[in-house]
Order: sequence, then C-alpha cells, then structure tokens
Amino acid sequence: MSSLKTLIVDDEPLAIERMQILCARIPGLQLVGTAQDGEAALRLIGALAPDLIFLDIAMPGMTGLDVAHALEGREKAPAVVFVTAFDQFAVAAFDAAAVDYLLKPVAPERLEKAVARVAERLRLAAEAPAGEAQADGRHAREFWVPNRGELVRVAVSDIDRIEAERDYMRLHSGNRSWLIHETIGALEARLDPAEFIRVHRSAIVRRARIARLAHDGQGNWTAEMEGGQQLRIGRTYLASVRASIARG
Repeated sequence: MSSLKTLIVDDEPLAIERMQILCARIPGLQLVGTAQDGEAALRLIGALAPDLIFLDIAMPGMTGLDVAHALEGREKAPAVVFVTAFDQFAVAAFDAAAVDYLLKPVAPERLEKAVARVAERLRLAAEAPAGEAQADGRHAREFWVPNRGELVRVAVSDIDRIEAERDYMRLHSGNRSWLIHETIGALEARLDPAEFIRVHRSAIVRRARIARLAHDGQGNWTAEMEGGQQLRIGRTYLASVRASIARG
C-alpha cells in the first residue's frame, strides 16, 4: 500500500495538532482530515473513506467507543487505532476490533509501530482469498495488557495457559506472565477452541501444550503441561478434555 489515508479524531485541538506533527514524520501517511466529535467523525469517514483513524475515547456526546461500534459491519471500514490518556478502556477497545491502543502522550516510535501494524493488516486482508479475513477475525490474535505504566502486546500464539487470580486472569507464556482484568468466560469466548480448551473453572490451556492426563485413583484428574505444570481438571470439564485429546 503506497499510502494510508488517515483521519484524526479528538475533542482537544492541541491533541490534534500534536498528532498532525507526529503523523507528518511518518512516510506513507496521508492526512485527509480531522474531527473534534464522534458525529463529525462518522460524516467524514463516509465522505473521505480513510484507511485509518486515530480515535480518542473520552469525547463529549458520542465517545470513541461509540464511533468504533458504529463502524462495525460497514463495508471497507477504516482500521481503528485508539489514542487516549486512559488505560482502563483497553479491553473494551479491542472488543471493538481496534488494531492498536496508544496512550497519551504518544511516543513517535510507538506511533510508527501502530502504523506498521495497520499497514500489515490491510496488506494481508488485500491478499487473502475471499472470506478468509472474516474467518480469522472471529478469534483474538493478541491481547494488550497493562504493565508498569504501559500496554504490552501479548500474541495469542505465544500463550501456553491462562489461570485465574482473584479478579484477574494471568496469561502465561514460557517463563513470563501478565495479568489482564477480564473474566475467564470472556477470554474463552475470544479464543479459538481448536487451539485452547478449558480444563477448570479457573484455567484454560493450549491443547498442544498438554503432555499427558493423569488421575490419582480416586477420580481426580490433572493435565500435565510440557513445562511440568500440573493443572487440576474440573469434573465438569473432564469429558470434553478427554474427548478433545482423543481427537488429537
């Protein structure tokens, strides 16, 4: 893609000005307009057909999340990158199919990564056979989790298992882990059931990481992971776990 037609949406003029300056430094970005509220943003999107919108969340009247949801189902809807001062909207943002989530003040290198991610996603969508991109969109490919004042991208392909910790879920990837404020049911719904299986009311594992199933002779089963971790299998989930393993 030679250029990305870009729209900036923010209710603060200074924030728009800063984003304009940052965008001017990135090759391949073509700024086609700005808007200071959600209604104006939707009108400009309809008129200008941008490839990308940088979208603030906390705006009076129609919020950025409202705008993103209004775009759902539209043919050739632009890629959405949220730009906000608040990290607590990250889960809702990615539920709205955002490509990225930037915290103000936006660092130039972080903006460049977001633009590169949008360009790559649009390239893949353009090259994919008809219908393939929509099928891929049914399941999450990444999670964004808060970590020491910033948001960290965790690829779903890197996750080995997920375990509940009070009101949070811990995503495990090798020797590293991150906490995300989301229910296990919501996470389960976003994961591909061909790759992940719930083994307990508080645990989800990647099927390919299960080394073996073991029982203690008293009806209690555990799933032993390749790294040696042992997770109890809840009786409610035992039949589906065994059937899944049997299918290979």
